[in-house]
Amino acid sequence: MAKIRTGEITTHVQRLPAATRPADGSEPSVVVFVHGLLTDSLASYYFTLGPAFAEAGFDVIMYDLRGHGRSDRPAAGYRLESFVGDLVGLLDALGETRRVHLVGNSFGGTIAAGTAAWHPDRVATVTMIESEPPVEEWTRHMAAGLDDAKSQLCREDVIGWISDHHGAHTARLSRGASRILRTTTLAEDVPAGRVIDDDLSALGCPVLAIFGDESGLSGQVPDLERKLLSCRTVVLTEQGHSVLVERTEETRDLVLEWVREHTLVEAVR
Repeated sequence: MAKIRTGEITTHVQRLPAATRPADGSEPSVVVFVHGLLTDSLASYYFTLGPAFAEAGFDVIMYDLRGHGRSDRPAAGYRLESFVGDLVGLLDALGETRRVHLVGNSFGGTIAAGTAAWHPDRVATVTMIESEPPVEEWTRHMAAGLDDAKSQLCREDVIGWISDHHGAHTARLSRGASRILRTTTLAEDVPAGRVIDDDLSALGCPVLAIFGDESGLSGQVPDLERKLLSCRTVVLTEQGHSVLVERTEETRDLVLEWVREHTLVEAVR
């Protein structure tokens, strides 16, 4: 593990080198995993998808978002473009010139989509797991959700309910989320960030979108399939928002197949 300067902050990053190298002597493809907001960190990928991708022959990069895990937590600066800037800055700091496959969970998928829209030369594909692209409607969802989290997670009765129904670990994560919301401008900044046009024309790379049918986000499927030039959508039945941790094997297989397919496409270009 290492901490690397990425512009105005220091970012905590974990790299897993490919277990095997391509037979033709070329460099392996790179997969960058981007985690979700508030209760998440790179650890969610370290214990789910990351090692499997390294074993499958991909160079893996996982990192903590600003304000999360072991990365710096500035008091302000949490608009989407800052998160995107951190990701591009991390690739620059690592000397990474290969086009990367971005895999983002929840808010991480929005960061991945924003990076692909604003830095298309850096991105080969995007996988969004239970996520939304950064359009105007997304900002309204985020504003409502973050406002609710900020007002509720500071209450002991709410934390007690979370502990009783979801366990002590989730309660600790919720306390940590409350600290982020109380000590930074994240709740105000995220919904005020840069967006892309609703027609999604800025997303020119191939996109894989995975949803749970019970979360509500799967309602995007018709729009994504209609608006994106290259898109594959998968809806997992009897599944809510926690696709990554509750359906890890299915998610791993879907994303591995997707990245392998497009690695081959890249190789013959």
